[in-house]
Amino acid sequence: MVGPSSSHTAGAARLGKVARTIAGEGIKTVEFFLHGSFATTYKGHGTDKALIAGILGMNPWDKNLRYSMELAQKEDIEIKFIPTNLGDVHPNTVKIVMNKKNGKTVQVVGSSIGGGNILVTEVDGDKLEFTGIYPTILINHTDVAGMVAKITAVLFEYKINIAFMRVYRKSGKGSSAAMIFEVDDSISQDVINEINNIPNVKKVKAINPVREEI
Repeated sequence: MVGPSSSHTAGAARLGKVARTIAGEGIKTVEFFLHGSFATTYKGHGTDKALIAGILGMNPWDKNLRYSMELAQKEDIEIKFIPTNLGDVHPNTVKIVMNKKNGKTVQVVGSSIGGGNILVTEVDGDKLEFTGIYPTILINHTDVAGMVAKITAVLFEYKINIAFMRVYRKSGKGSSAAMIFEVDDSISQDVINEINNIPNVKKVKAINPVREEI
């Protein structure tokens, strides 16, 4: 780990990297809305550098983390830090708003909950939960009958074991919904492609965590 605090640097870097994975390539500007202790100590504990490092795709132990601000400038990514109050959430919480070159905006809310661990609680306004500890599949889809069966059939075909699964929807049947699968096995692009080809699936993202080097 680079930095003085597992919560304020390692966890922050992991939050930034998960946000980058969800947003994909082509990030133009990033606004970090910092809550609680993140808002009051982010400069002294290197939270700012760690969050930017994650957006650049770095891991918490990357020695270039301390130079992340300069590297973001070289990549022409505009960065802003905005202390704010996000309500009744963990004190180490950040809302990351990423504007992309294609005009799209992606928002991720997550908390650094101690020991370098994180909890993502919102993506693009959808309330959800995942830790980033396990390989994770995020799926946006239309809420129609049979979606769970079709997606789990793909995972079974590739011998991927499900550790945890959650299903969320905004309103009633036929509305927009989301599924999260935390699994025991790495997620290949072939798996993502097959899920993406299922009718009524709108978007699929995979997060394969990288373990710290010894």
